[in-house]
Amino acid sequence: MNYSGPLTRRLRQLRRIATASTRPAMWRGGVVVPAHWWDGHPNFGDDLTPWLLPNYGVLPIHRVASRARLAGVGSILEFLPADWDGVVWGSGLMLGEPHALPHARVLAVRGHLTRELVGAPDDVALGDPGILVGRLRPRPVRRWDVALVPHGHHRSHMPFLALAETAGYRVRVVNVHQRAERVVREIGASGAVITTSLHGLVTADAYGIPAVWTTLEPPLGGGPFKFHDYESVVTPSATRFVRFDPEMSLADLVASTATSPRETVDAACDALEASAAQLPDAVRAPGRFPRDVPRMLVGRA
Repeated sequence: MNYSGPLTRRLRQLRRIATASTRPAMWRGGVVVPAHWWDGHPNFGDDLTPWLLPNYGVLPIHRVASRARLAGVGSILEFLPADWDGVVWGSGLMLGEPHALPHARVLAVRGHLTRELVGAPDDVALGDPGILVGRLRPRPVRRWDVALVPHGHHRSHMPFLALAETAGYRVRVVNVHQRAERVVREIGASGAVITTSLHGLVTADAYGIPAVWTTLEPPLGGGPFKFHDYESVVTPSATRFVRFDPEMSLADLVASTATSPRETVDAACDALEASAAQLPDAVRAPGRFPRDVPRMLVGRA
C-alpha cells in the first residue's frame, strides 16, 4: 500500500489517535492541533512527533507546513514560509543557513545553531525532543552489545553493515524505517550505539548509552549540521564524531563511543518538558480532545 496515499494516511492517523487515547494527559484537557513533521516515508525520528506529544496533552494531526499551527521534531524549519505564525517545538534546520521566522512563537528548537539562524530568543528551550524518551519509557533490558543505526540512506552500505558479523559481539542492525516505539526499544537494549542517524544518537543519550556518530556515502542533506546543532546542547565542549574507515574494527568504533554528561541531558529534558507544558495555550484555537478530532481529520482546521 502506498505510504503517501490518502487512504494510508487516514489509516495512519486513526492509529495515532487510538494510541494517543491511551495517554492520561489527553483526557485531562488535551488539545488537537494541526501540526507539521516529515511524513513522506516510514522513519522513527519523524514518528517521534505524534508519539511524544500525546504524553503532554497534545494530539498532532498532520498537515502541510503552510496549514500547520505547530512544527514538531525534525529538520523541517526550512519548510515553513517566512510569514508562518504558528508554534515551534524542538524543530531544527537542515541546511545551516539563516531562515528567519519573525512571526512564529518559538518555544523550543533543537540547538544553539538553529536558535541563532532563525532569530529565536536567547532563553528559548534547547534540545531535540527525542531525548525525552528516557523519561517516558524505562530502559529495556540489555540484549545486544552494540546497535548499528544506519540512516535510511545507508541501509545498503555494506562495509558498515559488515561490522554486524564481528565475532564476539552481539550486534543489532536497527532498521530506522519503523515506528518510533520499536526503534527506541532496540536502541535502548544495546550497550553501545554507532549511528549515522541523528535520532540514533539522541536515543542513546536519552538512556545514557555510550555512542558515536559517523558519516557514510551518500552524504545526508545538510551534511553534519544537525549533529553539531544537537551536540551544542548536550556535549557543548566536544563532538562524538569519528571518520568511518572500512578498515576500522568494531572494537575501534566502540572504543570511540562516549556518554553525554547527565547534567546536560537532564537540563535539556527539563527545558523541553517545561516548554511542552505551554503548548496547549500557545497554539491558537486548538481543538479539544476528543470532541474536535472528526473536524480535524477532514481538514477543516
